[in-house]
Amino acid sequence: MVAEQGDRVRVATDNVTYEGTLMPSTTINIVVKLDNGYNVGVDRSACIELLEKKAPAPRSEKSEEDTGAVEEEGLPTVAILSTGGTIASKVDYRTGAVTSQFTAEDILNAIPELRKIANYRTKVVYSILSENMRAEYWITLARAIAEEIEKGADGIIVTHGTDTLGYTASALSFMIKTPVPIVLVGSQRSADRPSSDNAMNAICAASVAVSDIAEVSVVMHGTTSDDYCLIHRGTRVRKMHTSRRDAFRSINAQPIGRIDYPSCKIETFTGYARRGERKLALHDRMEPKCTILRYTPGMSPELLRFCSLSGYKGIVIDGTGLGHVAADWIPLIEFATAEGIPVVVTSQCLNGRICDRVYDTGRDMLRAGAIEGEDMLSEVALVKLMWALGQGWSYEEVCAKMKEGLAGEISGSSGCRHEYCAFDNL
Repeated sequence: MVAEQGDRVRVATDNVTYEGTLMPSTTINIVVKLDNGYNVGVDRSACIELLEKKAPAPRSEKSEEDTGAVEEEGLPTVAILSTGGTIASKVDYRTGAVTSQFTAEDILNAIPELRKIANYRTKVVYSILSENMRAEYWITLARAIAEEIEKGADGIIVTHGTDTLGYTASALSFMIKTPVPIVLVGSQRSADRPSSDNAMNAICAASVAVSDIAEVSVVMHGTTSDDYCLIHRGTRVRKMHTSRRDAFRSINAQPIGRIDYPSCKIETFTGYARRGERKLALHDRMEPKCTILRYTPGMSPELLRFCSLSGYKGIVIDGTGLGHVAADWIPLIEFATAEGIPVVVTSQCLNGRICDRVYDTGRDMLRAGAIEGEDMLSEVALVKLMWALGQGWSYEEVCAKMKEGLAGEISGSSGCRHEYCAFDNL
């Protein structure tokens, strides 16, 4: 009998023998998933012995649109919104593919510890790879979150791919004034790997979603071990490694706090907006025609002219050091700002605040109309500019708001007890 995908097989080569599940294979190699969760590729000339046929596919009465909730009396209600990354996913050993399991029952079956924290209702907002994220998807997501809060959700979890998770967290931070926690969470490693971080991240995210931290935050592994997760403010977080489980770090600010695992005890490090302090408000308009130009030595200033003449409404220049570009860029900065296009300058240095008053070039940039981005990350400055331009404010108002700390994105911008105070005045 011929072995098929999903069957248990023994594959023998000249030097070693492997046992596991036959996976979708390449034109060159046979791929076998070992019992330890890892895959091995073996040349197609290897001998394959069928050990056990795959089990038939289970029949299910669930539909792809099943968003039912599982209720436990006395627990808060958390809405889980999926954008393509899911809390619970598993390998379908019949096909070898990773499949999303996104009804409330599926999630709780995969991560039963979640049952002790809250009741859940789930919704798939969209299913995309996170590199395909765009402004209109942020708007859709913000509206879905607001709807769940209006329906009484005590907290929100957004599952998201890690590559652009920071951008989405920043966008939601500006678009939503929230009375409850909004927590973004992802996984660096898929659920079929022994080193997967999805379950611990989900449990910690749920703990924050029912906490008093009524801000947009990102919850991910704090170390490579399974000891705690960090709670990052949505406008301060960046993915700093391609694959490590502790890839996410707060930049130019402390994390809001940490969640010890498995106790789920939360320790906070900074001030934060508390549950119920604000009424829900949605500012969900965005201007997508904005861009970042990362300055490099010898880079032609004509790129700035091109953007100015190609319909871009806002430009972020990721400058060197304190926020500099070459002198021949200055006339093009003045050209853009004279056309009513805000030009915000940030630094390629991750840490520290820009200051264009130290050197002549910086002073000339300011005279040309450049806006200092303070200590904002360049991607946060971009998202904030898209959001500010979307509010219908005048050029002067947009420039003023870009200098003002609205959602914790700028350090030391306010004497109030938490960084969100300026947002209350919108």
